[in-house]
This record gives sequence, C-alpha cells and structure tokens, in this order.
Amino acid sequence: MRALSFLLLILCLVSSHLAPGAGFLSGLGQRSDHYMCVRKGGTCNFSPCPLFTRSEGTCYGGKAKCCMR
Repeated sequence: MRALSFLLLILCLVSSHLAPGAGFLSGLGQRSDHYMCVRKGGTCNFSPCPLFTRSEGTCYGGKAKCCMR
C-alpha cells in the first residue's frame, strides 16, 4: 500500500509540470505589485497621481500607477 501511494505521489508531481496551471504554482512566494505599493504607504491609481504625490512604480501588472507622498 505504501508503494502504491508513493508511485501515485511521483505521478502527480511529474504531471503537475505538464498541467496548464503549473505556472500559477511558481508565483506563490511572490507578492503582487499592488500589495507592495500599499505596504509602502502608497495608493494605486489608474489616473495620473494627485497633487503633492509622485509615481513610485506600478500596480495591477503595470496597468496603474503607485502614487506616494
């Protein structure tokens, strides 16, 4: 029974690299750019940054700006 479980585990690990969702698993340890912006005290805006703020990167995969004071 242990040998069968071990073979099933090996089969699952090998087939996970062939699955279309395998790329999702590679990004599990990374934080999104939105999270990093908010953690540094910024806000994500799709429009230009408000007065007295500056653009310090991007959010939502480069679609918005991270505005910081």
